[in-house]
Amino acid sequence: MKHGLNINKTGALDFLSLGALVHRLDPGIIPFRKATQCQIHVSGGEFNVAANLADCFGLQTGIATAMVDYPIGDLIAERVRAMGVKPFYKRFKHDGVHGPNMAAVYSDRGQGVRAPVVFYNRNNEAGAQLKPGDFDWAAIFAGGIRWFHSGGIFAALSPTTAELIIEGMTAARKAGAIVSFDLNYRPKLWNISGGHDRAVEVLDRIVR
Repeated sequence: MKHGLNINKTGALDFLSLGALVHRLDPGIIPFRKATQCQIHVSGGEFNVAANLADCFGLQTGIATAMVDYPIGDLIAERVRAMGVKPFYKRFKHDGVHGPNMAAVYSDRGQGVRAPVVFYNRNNEAGAQLKPGDFDWAAIFAGGIRWFHSGGIFAALSPTTAELIIEGMTAARKAGAIVSFDLNYRPKLWNISGGHDRAVEVLDRIVR
């Protein structure tokens, strides 16, 4: 396949994502006001790419992310392992009351003319506290990583996550990896951190 990309032929990992993990509560087609039970799914805009490349195509993938040492974190870490994704965790300790927390997403699928409903609880989210210096990029890239990826959901979480993306991209380019970024604009997330104008400013810095 001709794609014009100079992708390294070998590496310890084919693909590495940088982003936040979430647990999603899903009552199916039942609206939350009527729901009595939910399924729990583990996802994340950036993680989903790594997970699907590993699960569907058998690629060696990884995720650089935050992890909180409490039962919800344990559940999420188990699902990451089950998908065959290698984790690089910046660990946080939960205080038993306020967190920091692994973000929760609530989404019912809608039915017929009733549209799907999605809302978040990202209060005191560990992923939003990630910052430059939290990952040893030299060690991570030492074995060779062919492709590095991040996205706009993670960039929207805090000023420090956007700076961490830039740091990771710089390290990836230095190591010879292909770099990609999914704008993945989510108004709900950007509205609490400066809105559309702030999103344009931050995303422009990242993709330059």
